[in-house]
Amino acid sequence: MRWLKVIGLFSLLTAISSCGMFNGKGKDDASTYSENVVGGNPQDPEYHEGSTLWDILGPNDSEQTVQVNRYLWNASLDVLDFLPVQSVDPFTGVIITGFGTPPGGGRSYRATVHIKDPALDARSLNVSLHSKGGPVSASTTRAVEDAILSRARQLRIADKKF
Repeated sequence: MRWLKVIGLFSLLTAISSCGMFNGKGKDDASTYSENVVGGNPQDPEYHEGSTLWDILGPNDSEQTVQVNRYLWNASLDVLDFLPVQSVDPFTGVIITGFGTPPGGGRSYRATVHIKDPALDARSLNVSLHSKGGPVSASTTRAVEDAILSRARQLRIADKKF
C-alpha cells in the first residue's frame, strides 16, 4: 500500500514539473528550450506568454474590485428598513435580513437581496422573500423589487446624475 502512495506522489511531481517546460512547442533544440524557459522571444509569431506553477500559487498582486450600484444598495436598505439586518457584504452585494413585520401588516418576512452588477437596472437586482410559512408569492417579491428600483431612481435623480 505504501508503494502506491510513493508511485502516485512521484507521478504527480513529474506531471507538475513538466508543466510549461516547452511552452507547448515540443522542439528539442537547446536554444529553443532556453528561450522557452527563460521567457522566449516576443518577436516570434508563435510566442505566447505562459504561466508557471509559481505564477499560479504565488501572491496575487492584482486587486479584485467588485462594484455594486450604490443607488440599488441604499434603496434596498431604505425599502427594507423594517427588517433587522443580519448580514451585509458590500463587496459581493448581498444583504440578508431577519424576520420582521412591515408597517400595517400582520405577516412577518425575511429577505435576501443580491445586487449583481454596477448598472442601475432590474437585471442587477435579485430579491428573495420568505415568510415563516415558506416562500412568498412572485407578485409580492416583484412588488418589493419594483419599490427598490423606484427608490433607487429617486435617489439617482436627487443626486442629479441622470
